[in-house]
Amino acid sequence: MIDVEDLIALVRNYNPQTNADLIRRAYAYGLKMHEGQLRHSGEPYFTHPVAVAAILTEQRLDDATIVTALLHDTIEDTGSTYIEVTELFGEEIAELVDGVTKLTNLQLSNAASKQAENFRKLFMAMSKDLRVILVKLADRLHNMRTIRSMRVEKQAQKARETMEIFAPLAGRMGMQWMREELEDLAFKVINPEARTSIIRRFVSLQKETGDVIPKITADIRGLLEDEGIDAVVFGRAKRPYSIWRKMEEKQLAFSRLSDIYGFRVITNSEMDCYRVLGLIHHRWRAVPTRFKDYISQPKTNGYRSIHTTVSGRDGKRVEVQIRTRQMHEVAEAGVAAHWSYRDGERAKNPFAVDPAKWLASLNERFSEGEGDHDEFLENVKLEMYSDQVFCFTPKGDVVKLPKGATPIDFAYAIHTRIGNSCVGAKIDGIRVPLWTRLKNGQSVEVIIAAGQRPQMTWLDIVVTGRAKGAIRKSLREEDRDRFIKLGSELARVAFEHVGRKVTDKALRTAAKTLGLPDEDELLARIGSAELAASEVLAALYPELAARQNESEIEPTRAVLGLGADQSFSRANCCQPLPGERIVGITYRGQGVVIHAIDCPALAEFEDQPERWVDLQWKSGRHPPAYTATLKITISNDAGVLGHICTLIGQQKANISDLKFIDRKPDFYSLLVEVELCDAEHMHRLLNALEAESDVAQVSRIRELSRKP
Repeated sequence: MIDVEDLIALVRNYNPQTNADLIRRAYAYGLKMHEGQLRHSGEPYFTHPVAVAAILTEQRLDDATIVTALLHDTIEDTGSTYIEVTELFGEEIAELVDGVTKLTNLQLSNAASKQAENFRKLFMAMSKDLRVILVKLADRLHNMRTIRSMRVEKQAQKARETMEIFAPLAGRMGMQWMREELEDLAFKVINPEARTSIIRRFVSLQKETGDVIPKITADIRGLLEDEGIDAVVFGRAKRPYSIWRKMEEKQLAFSRLSDIYGFRVITNSEMDCYRVLGLIHHRWRAVPTRFKDYISQPKTNGYRSIHTTVSGRDGKRVEVQIRTRQMHEVAEAGVAAHWSYRDGERAKNPFAVDPAKWLASLNERFSEGEGDHDEFLENVKLEMYSDQVFCFTPKGDVVKLPKGATPIDFAYAIHTRIGNSCVGAKIDGIRVPLWTRLKNGQSVEVIIAAGQRPQMTWLDIVVTGRAKGAIRKSLREEDRDRFIKLGSELARVAFEHVGRKVTDKALRTAAKTLGLPDEDELLARIGSAELAASEVLAALYPELAARQNESEIEPTRAVLGLGADQSFSRANCCQPLPGERIVGITYRGQGVVIHAIDCPALAEFEDQPERWVDLQWKSGRHPPAYTATLKITISNDAGVLGHICTLIGQQKANISDLKFIDRKPDFYSLLVEVELCDAEHMHRLLNALEAESDVAQVSRIRELSRKP
């Protein structure tokens, strides 16, 4: 473990004016509070906060951030409190420590919807003070460096979380070195065989050709020296995960992958960057389509550099990045460049961008869908993972968009009103379809028309979160009246089943109980399958719901043949119902998953008899708590959908979800998820639907692709 004086020396290297006494007091306090605590490796726990602080000194961060790293686990894991930290170290540090604690407690590896909700909270917390996320990223980096001491299941969970959230987040914040290391450490856990094979292939390649990095570095350095350009040149082999990702994206074997080496040229001025580019292209053949100028068009996180790929020594492709020293600092430190110190003062780097502006715009952009956390997560991931293209308006303004963006994305990037009214587009003066993918440097003109509204099919075309959110909002508003009418009919049928009459007063009371603004919102949610009519009944008449459940078999105890400590879940692929023959398959961490005996998914377990469990449903009356999916094709006439939903309700089956999968002028196809009691209930419902003249086709959906 690094002792306190060594840690202070690391800080003094870039900040001679550091408050050494503050760091000593924080070190002593953290050591005392974590006394007796051990890590999974058996080391004293305080070695971790010290290591996190040391990582942050590499980014030349201020004293408050270093002290926060030393204390970041005290409020969560010891008897320390926010008030005590405030009294000892001041409100700024207490706020930072509390912010890191809240991020740690978000449990980002929960189920998808919970994860999405926490992702929103994570960005909100980051917006208050970005140093919080710098500490959290350093914390995750050290944990990944020492992950081998954790349980195997925990390693897999942390590695997936790192790959999906923390690595791309580090990249989006401009900390590319950290993103690459986090990805590679996670890759080592998730797919160790693939990583080992790539390393083995590297060793074999070096034996065949020798170490080409020093040779190519010398070639570039000699070229620049001949022209009198002062620059630093260095090269490296790309990380195993970076190579693996290229192999996957391009469907190439390692032997066919060319640009596995990268080189950087660090110059004294921007003009020298372009001189170096000219010399390299003059000396070696440039690879078409592999040139990017991020100096003239910087990335939103402040990244500036020229990227080019050339056929170098022996025809090997190599990537060369050319940038100034100041640009290099931002490229390496990312957001930390905004906070870094040099010689006791905040370093003023002209290329450092405050990512708080990006975070604020992200929060504002997705604030419209307050309750739609899954949509928020989808949009955030789109923002983080995408490369960018730069297009121009007819007036010459630059619009930055993710790779794969369309004219519709372009229209929404200008203004939501423009996007909603878009009917066509011209690229470089030529009319193109709206699904055309934009390329760098194109000029885009959006054609609009009064009365135009977004189409459902646009959701499959656009890639930006802003466009998806605006389209969904418009479609929801357009469908609202239809959903209210449908919800009104579903509510009427549900109330009649229990001998009650639906009234405006009853609906207002139910809306208030369920925390909704009014009865229209209640009916709209019922009509859109966001809320079940049975939930409305339960909110108004809980005693009636309780009586209905009397003598019914509890769903969590509906299966015979399980061990006392075994839990079960129904397989998504076949959705078995009470009354059908079933078998169980054991899954590590999931308990037992039950399948219908004729489920095709069982074929893959034929050679694993030890995982099979003989099960059967309990006999008796089961509640309508078992979901099954129906595919229904109906005629496209007014009132047909409402009539079909009423018919399903009359069969005492509740609709829990409804999704249109095909819309044609004469028919609709939709997937309807219904809650049923048993297989006999399913049979009665199918018979009733097949007998209906407006139903062209109905079938139960069982898909092998929806395996657990």
